[in-house]
Amino acid sequence: MKWRYFYFLIILCVLLADQATKIIISKTISPYTNIVVIPGFFNLTHIHNRGAIFGFFSQRGGLSISILLTIASLAALSFVAYYFLKTPPSEKVMKISLSLILGGALGNLIDRVFKGYVVDFADLYIKQWHWPAFNIADASITIGALFLIFFLLKRRTKCSPSS
Repeated sequence: MKWRYFYFLIILCVLLADQATKIIISKTISPYTNIVVIPGFFNLTHIHNRGAIFGFFSQRGGLSISILLTIASLAALSFVAYYFLKTPPSEKVMKISLSLILGGALGNLIDRVFKGYVVDFADLYIKQWHWPAFNIADASITIGALFLIFFLLKRRTKCSPSS
């Protein structure tokens, strides 16, 4: 399989897994209901996130925030897609990172455009300290961004002169 198809397969798999899990959660768990999966660590919680990744800006709500976040999502998606297309085929880690980010960004953008909110459901916590609820798209964007940072730091270390 050619590498370029592999990258599009990553994007498609992330997008399909994200949308499928959101549909399952939406059909099986009432909004704002918890199902304990691992006591003291992990719940499934159906959340309608009108904010950004991990619920940022969700408390501010309103149509203006929704429009602003949709425009920001489209701009970010365009920016990442541009760099994905401009990245040489030899930069496989960079392309994989950007593929993960693109798949996640598309998944959340679809929700935002068609529902007006993003479905979040993964609730990780220890005692009373909860990480903000998230979904597969959020996780994919985060993992892709971490790979990207690692790749760029590694590249910078290779390129910097020895002391």
